[in-house]
This record gives sequence, C-alpha cells and structure tokens, in this order.
Amino acid sequence: MQRPCLLIFSIVLFAVSYAAAHCEVPCGIYDDEMRIDMMAEHITTIEKSMKQILKLETSKSIDYNQLIRWVMNKDNHANEFQEIVTQYFMTQRIKVDTENYANKLIMLHKMLVYAMKCKQTTDLSHISTLRSLLKEFHKLYFGPSHK
Repeated sequence: MQRPCLLIFSIVLFAVSYAAAHCEVPCGIYDDEMRIDMMAEHITTIEKSMKQILKLETSKSIDYNQLIRWVMNKDNHANEFQEIVTQYFMTQRIKVDTENYANKLIMLHKMLVYAMKCKQTTDLSHISTLRSLLKEFHKLYFGPSHK
C-alpha cells in the first residue's frame, strides 16, 4: 500500500516543481522589459566582478579565495545573461515570422559572443560592447518609440 502512495506523492511533487518554473509552453506570462532589465543588471555585475578581479590581481598579497569568488561570480552572471538570451528570447519570444527576425537573431548572437568574451577575460571593453548591443536590441525588439 505504501508504494502507490509514494508514487503518487512523487508524481505530484515533480508536477508542482515543474509547473513552478517558467516553462516553454505558451502560458502568456511574459515580461520582456523585465528580462531586458535583468540583462542590464547582469552586465553591471559582470563589470563589478571584472573590476574587483583587476584590483585583486594587482594587490601585494593576492587573496586567491576572493579572486576565485569574483571570477565565479563574473562567469555565473555571464551564464545567466546567456540563458536569458537563448532560453527566453531566442527560444520563446523571437518567432520566425517576426519583423526584423534576422536582425534580432544577429543581435542576440552578438550578445552571446560578448558574454562569452566576458567569461574569458577581464577586458572592460566587452562590457561597453554588451551594453551597446543590449540598447540596440531593446530598440529593435520594442521599436524606436518605446521608452
């Protein structure tokens, strides 16, 4: 008698945890502007991480634990940025018949590449490029008259 109850409990638990995630079914709960804001926040966090890494690298006695933590923070936020680009915009929001489809994909791909470059280096020029690309994508996605 315990096995069916355990099975039912497992199925319900899985279904509830699966339903809580933002899934790829057309649920209609999208906040594109919020995603853009999240991407901008990730860029700012990546930038802060890079600056901290550069500062720690030049100190007389390097705190390697803190240095590693900043590198991991930088990489995690770049990954989260890429996740929004791919799993939110490219997978769910940009449809084949969308106006400026190719230009939007090109812009998103460029952002993926520069997020990758942010993981590879501490070159702050990648931050300004990412910010510019995000601004361009915002205009392209929402239209020039959008706030």
